[in-house]
Amino acid sequence: MKKKSLVVIVACLGMITSNAQTLFTYGSYAADAKDFLRAYNKNNTQPVVNKAKSISDYLDLYIKSRLKIREAYDRRYDTLQQITTEVDNLRTQIAENYLTDPEIGQRLFNQAFQRSLKDIHVAHIFVSFKNAAGLTDTLAAGKKRDDILQRLQKGNDFLILAQQSSDDPSAKINKGDLGYITVFTLPYPFENVVYATAVGKYSSAVSSKAGYHIFKNLGERKAVGKIKAQQILLAIPPGSVEADKKQIAALADSLYKRILAGENFNRLAAAFSNDYISAASGGMMPDIGVGQYEPAFENALWSLSKDGAVTKPFLTSHGWHIVKRISLKPVVTDASNKTNQLELQERVKGDSRWRSSRDFIYDRVIQKAGFKKHTYDEAAFWAITDSVLDLKPLGIGRNVNSFTPLFSIGDSTYNITNWIYYANTYRYKQDGTGPKPGEQVWDEYIKFSLFNYYRDHLEDFNAEFRSQMEEFKDGNLFFEIMQQEIWNKAQGDSAALLSLYNKNKETYTWKQSADAILFFCSDQTIARTAYDELKKNPAGWRKVAEMYSEKIISDSSRYEWSQLPSLNKMTPKPGLITTPEVNVSDNTATFAFIITVYPQPTQRSFVEARGLVINDYQVILEKQLDEALKKKYPISVDQKVLSDISK
Repeated sequence: MKKKSLVVIVACLGMITSNAQTLFTYGSYAADAKDFLRAYNKNNTQPVVNKAKSISDYLDLYIKSRLKIREAYDRRYDTLQQITTEVDNLRTQIAENYLTDPEIGQRLFNQAFQRSLKDIHVAHIFVSFKNAAGLTDTLAAGKKRDDILQRLQKGNDFLILAQQSSDDPSAKINKGDLGYITVFTLPYPFENVVYATAVGKYSSAVSSKAGYHIFKNLGERKAVGKIKAQQILLAIPPGSVEADKKQIAALADSLYKRILAGENFNRLAAAFSNDYISAASGGMMPDIGVGQYEPAFENALWSLSKDGAVTKPFLTSHGWHIVKRISLKPVVTDASNKTNQLELQERVKGDSRWRSSRDFIYDRVIQKAGFKKHTYDEAAFWAITDSVLDLKPLGIGRNVNSFTPLFSIGDSTYNITNWIYYANTYRYKQDGTGPKPGEQVWDEYIKFSLFNYYRDHLEDFNAEFRSQMEEFKDGNLFFEIMQQEIWNKAQGDSAALLSLYNKNKETYTWKQSADAILFFCSDQTIARTAYDELKKNPAGWRKVAEMYSEKIISDSSRYEWSQLPSLNKMTPKPGLITTPEVNVSDNTATFAFIITVYPQPTQRSFVEARGLVINDYQVILEKQLDEALKKKYPISVDQKVLSDISK
């Protein structure tokens, strides 16, 4: 029996002891009725005629499983290296799924979907924190921001003001017009501001690490989706003189005329385009959504009204472009579309907006585990911090030491050593502009500690996670004791197997059988192809199998007639090739090539019967183990509780 299938079976046998109503005891241990019912319902999904009998039958299986798992714990199999490694690996794999608030996650997905249905035409004014000398001057930036907002309030034209005052160099040319944007085009804080701004209105100033940003909603439209396109880019090298620019423009016009005359776009792109990545595939570009390229490019692209249409050469900051529309992929408007759901969920999780989905952790840890700030000299704390991190004089920092406790979360205490290690690693800004303020690093450290405590004690905070981990661990322990006590013994005790075979020789016979080659095919198409080729030349079956070795597995053995695919009521004959039998669940297909037929039942040799003998011996060994465990852990079922849950 395979380990994976056993883990799935036993995964339903985990125990949660809260609000327990004991169904049965085994030795000094108790099994909860709710856990039993949960396992029963998971494993009995079909309609039941006699529920009481069904529950009684399943209870016998459940008890035997609990006894084996209990014995595995008593033998300390849970401390075996392979068990602890597999449990730790699973914990690492699934813990991430429990570190976000599912309600926030769904809300962010719904928000992203609604925003994906609308494109917004946006203009932007940027006020940099840095002055003309390149020095940070937030005071001057604040004054400039206020002046711009006052002028907008007086009715000044946003685009002209952007051209005059925005610190974005491109605004001198595009007047701050960013073109259309949609969800995920801008950083999440900016996206929120834009989608909250009414058509024709401008936003308040929102700050970033670089400066202040003011947005205006110039107009809205239904989302246009994505376009698959090809392009030819004739780049204008930096420093090109006017004559060179005219020559490039002339080449663009020449290529455009050749395309109109019917010349192949792919070949021209491969030969002339300076976008070397797309040129290698005939100018084919990845799907293009709104807000990915500068407005000049997108305006030309979205002006193409049908597939196959080609733009006239147009100029952007990169050079001259000729673009051909291949196809339009409309935006998905069905919220239940599974493919779109998965795509949006992945983008949400990869975006900065996902950080807020973990904020619930801090309050939950404080409420359940508790957060206690210890008493210590604050000034001395910062003095020792500055001494270690910035090599400043220790001074009053001598009043504390590396083991001075700062705060506790649950039963875990965090001292100055923990803090210094964190601060030394995370105190610098990610953009390389220097260290963060000490208070900010301290706040981040507390959140970091709360988050890690939650993750390390996830079983205490999430019953579903705890249940999943216990079920997986129990499944591994069940497998281990079956491996040790039954499967390994049955496989390796040749003398016992031979003895069992000799005692029951008459039961190990071949029914009507045949030597045959079975072909297991990855799909019905390849099965039909191999079947047709085999029909032409049956003797060349090895060549057929080798030809499709990646998609066909062949197995030569003796099979009873009932094991041969598509035989139905036919009598097999040497040379018969059965028609492919398709598995509708996965589209795989199987057929047989029959070599020799044995129409009469015959005795199996020990070698031929070994697999059957092993199965029978495993049954005997498991029965012996069950009886021994029942003596070690006496069973007592509460008949009243059993009667109640059987109704």
